[in-house]
Amino acid sequence: MTTIDTMFEEREVVREAAGRWWMFLVTGIGWLVFSLLIFRFDMTSVTTIGILFGAVAIAAGLNELMAITVSTTGWKIAHGILGVIFVVIGIVAFVEPGSAFAALASVIGFFFLFKGVFDITLAFMTRGEFDLWWLQLVGGLLEIGLAFWVAGNFREKAILLIVYTGLLALSKGISELFLAFKLRSLQRDVRAA
Repeated sequence: MTTIDTMFEEREVVREAAGRWWMFLVTGIGWLVFSLLIFRFDMTSVTTIGILFGAVAIAAGLNELMAITVSTTGWKIAHGILGVIFVVIGIVAFVEPGSAFAALASVIGFFFLFKGVFDITLAFMTRGEFDLWWLQLVGGLLEIGLAFWVAGNFREKAILLIVYTGLLALSKGISELFLAFKLRSLQRDVRAA
């Protein structure tokens, strides 16, 4: 593929992505509502947490699969792989909620660490393009702080895992809203050009 073909493909992806900004607005609002529902739970059973985590994983997987429609070729593959992995993990969490609880307790700190580093990197990469880049930076710093907090030995792991699942959904909702407004801004720029 030549450089000109690549430029036209990227321009077409940008135009398509910018036109679908509203999908990320809807999913961002959905994640925020889901987060609110999770924070209303006061149950501390291992089974409930495993099932909640399964629901979050499946929703994240479907969200990744939806992101394929607004990505370039290389990112389509990455979003597809992540989407399938999340859906499989969610199904396993529904089948074995006790095992999902133990696995979640073991890896949640690493997830927040990697997500925080990714969000900070993305914030710095887009700081010249978007005025609200610093909000993503603050979110990434909070996620890294959560990663180290989670690494501690807590007596109330069940309650904390409900909180972590809620924070994960909240973080995803805020990220989706940022993406929606970034794409909306991009849509105006594409129309102007």
